[in-house]
Amino acid sequence: MTTTTPETPSAIIARQAIVNADRAVVGYELFDRSQGNGLHTAASDVTLIFNALSHAGTEELIGRLQLFINCTPSSLAGGHLDLVQPEKFTLEIPPAEDDDVSLIEGRTPVLASLRERGFQLAFEPSVLSDAYQAWASLADYIKFDLAAVPADQLERLVRRAQSLPGVDIVAEKVETEAQFESCRDLGFGLFQGYWFARPAVVATRLIAPSQLAAVELVNLVRRQASTDEIEQVLKKDAGLAFNLMRLINSAGFGMQREVTSFRHAVMILGLKKLFRWAALLLLASKNGTPPAMGSLAVVRGRLMELLVADRLGPEVREHAFVAGIFSMLDVMLGLSMEQATKLLTLPDEVVDALMTRSGPLGTYLQLTEACESGDEDVFRTASESLGLTSQEVNWAHLQALAWSDGIPTQ
Repeated sequence: MTTTTPETPSAIIARQAIVNADRAVVGYELFDRSQGNGLHTAASDVTLIFNALSHAGTEELIGRLQLFINCTPSSLAGGHLDLVQPEKFTLEIPPAEDDDVSLIEGRTPVLASLRERGFQLAFEPSVLSDAYQAWASLADYIKFDLAAVPADQLERLVRRAQSLPGVDIVAEKVETEAQFESCRDLGFGLFQGYWFARPAVVATRLIAPSQLAAVELVNLVRRQASTDEIEQVLKKDAGLAFNLMRLINSAGFGMQREVTSFRHAVMILGLKKLFRWAALLLLASKNGTPPAMGSLAVVRGRLMELLVADRLGPEVREHAFVAGIFSMLDVMLGLSMEQATKLLTLPDEVVDALMTRSGPLGTYLQLTEACESGDEDVFRTASESLGLTSQEVNWAHLQALAWSDGIPTQ
C-alpha cells in the first residue's frame, strides 16, 4: 500500500526572548505570523495557543519559562484559556478603543477574574492614565514600546510605573546597546528587541484529525457520553489520539506526572475541558480530509490490540494499541521516529517497539506490518514466535479493518 505525506495544518509562529538586565532569558513572547499586519483577531488568539500546545515539531514552543501572549478583548473570556496552566502565561491586554470609560469598566471584571485564576497581565503605558486606574491595580507588567513612546515622556511614565507595587517594566524594541544601557539606567528590569535576539520563526506542524471524528467527539461530549464511548472515538482517529496526548503532557497544561493512557487523559481533562479542546480540533480540521495513512494507523492499533488480547495483560494491551496507532508518526510528521517519539510521553515498551521493533510489543508490530505488506517470511516467522496461527492473525486483521470502518463484527 503506498501512502503520501499528508497535508498538516500549519501556522507560522514567532517566539522572541525577553531578558533581564544580565541578558538572561526569563520568558518569550509568541506571535502568530500566519496573519498579515492588522489581522490580529480573537480567532488568531485561539489558534496561536492551540498550535503552541499541539505543535509537533522538534522544538518545544512551550517550555518552562513565562510566555507572553497578545490578546484581543473578545478572546479574554475564551474557553481556550481553560486548557493552559495560568501561572505560565502573561496576557498582553490592549487599551480600550478611544480610552472609552464604559469599555474600561466593562472589561475590568474579566481582567480581575483572569488574574484571580493565576494569569499575569501586561499593559501598555496608557494604563498609567487616570481612566485606567482599575486596570493599573491588576498590572504585573507594563511594556514600553520605545518606538511609540515619545522620548521626552519616557522618564516621567517610567517613574509613574515604578510607583505601582509589584509591577515589572519592560522595554520593547531595544535595537542598540545605547538604548539598552539608557533603559537600564532608567530602571527597566526587562528588555525585548533585536539587540538581544530576532524572533525565531517556527512553522508549526499538526496532525489533523478527520473532521467527522472531531464532530463526533464534540457531540459525544455535549451529551455527556461515557468515558468508554469517548475513548472509542479517540482510538479511531490518529489525529485525535496524537493531539490529546500532546496536550495532556504539554508543559503548558501543567501536569505533574506523565499520562500514557487515553482513558486517563479523558478523566483528567473532564468534560468541560474536553469540549473546549474538541471544538478547537474541529477548527483545526475544517480544511482537511482524513489521510489514508491515518486510517491505516488506526487499523494497526486495533490489530495490535486484538493480537495481544489477554496474552500480555490489560495494561500492555493498551500499550499495544498505542504502539500501533503511533507506528506511522515519523511519516505523518515528516520527522525521524526518534524525533517523533520524543514528542510524546510513551511507555518504554512502546518506544522499543517503535524504534527497533524490539521488546514485548516489537514482534507484534512486525506481524502487523507484515499483514499490510504481504511479506510472507516475516509473517510466518513473527506469527510462529508468538504462537499464533495464520487463521487467527487473518481473522484479527479483518476485525481490525471492520472496526476502523465502523462495521459490526461477530
